[in-house]
Amino acid sequence: MSLPHFYLERQVLAAEAEPEFVLRLSDDDVKHARVLRFSDGEHIAVVDAAHDYFECEIVSFEGTYPVVRIAQHLEEEQDRPLVVLVQGLAKGDKMESIIRHATEVGVGAFVPFACERAIVKLDAKKAQAKCTRWEAIAKSAAMQSGQPSIPEVMMPQKLGEVCELIKNAHAVLICWEEAPGTAKLANALHEGLVAAGAEPRDARIVVVVGPEGGLTQAEVDALLASNPHAALVTLGPSILRTETAGVVAPALVLYELRR
Repeated sequence: MSLPHFYLERQVLAAEAEPEFVLRLSDDDVKHARVLRFSDGEHIAVVDAAHDYFECEIVSFEGTYPVVRIAQHLEEEQDRPLVVLVQGLAKGDKMESIIRHATEVGVGAFVPFACERAIVKLDAKKAQAKCTRWEAIAKSAAMQSGQPSIPEVMMPQKLGEVCELIKNAHAVLICWEEAPGTAKLANALHEGLVAAGAEPRDARIVVVVGPEGGLTQAEVDALLASNPHAALVTLGPSILRTETAGVVAPALVLYELRR
């Protein structure tokens, strides 16, 4: 059974002088820890502000914060692939569902994409509020699934901004319903890595999924032109909802990278 995960924003555990010390969790994480009703002697996983990974033992939890001791310094993989999901803005709570489930499978960053056919239109104030909510969901999902870090969630980006962001990726996989049936995701991923001279363990891969209305031809053309290792891919003969494709596509990429 995996340990409950917590992420520290300002505390570096290697700098603690005493063997037992206060774990300075955020207010929300303190509430979460209390809900879990930790007993003395239980163990938790902690990723500190230096992105160092520890297993800690609860010594006591009677005050505001838990008091812990380091049980062991856990070794995390130094080289991990980064999969970024560029997701067309979806209506309702679909973006929340995508971010939650894609975090669970291991997506490392999210770029909400203000596509031409997106039903959702956000002004600056609404976009900020949405982004704050998405960040909280990503953190909660990372804690629940034991991810080594919390995914970054960017503010919604327009086409030109997305093209600039993805220009240095080792591969850009554009999921499009009009892609030919021969445009297999695994093949495009492999060809992109070979062309970029990148190893799977430290690859930076971008997956693009359109909104409910799909990507326009102009958007597809711009995305393909933004990176020499960009390619159209199909997810099979079925037409997937955007909230399904936004989880399935990066999950397939992560599977292929680890395979």
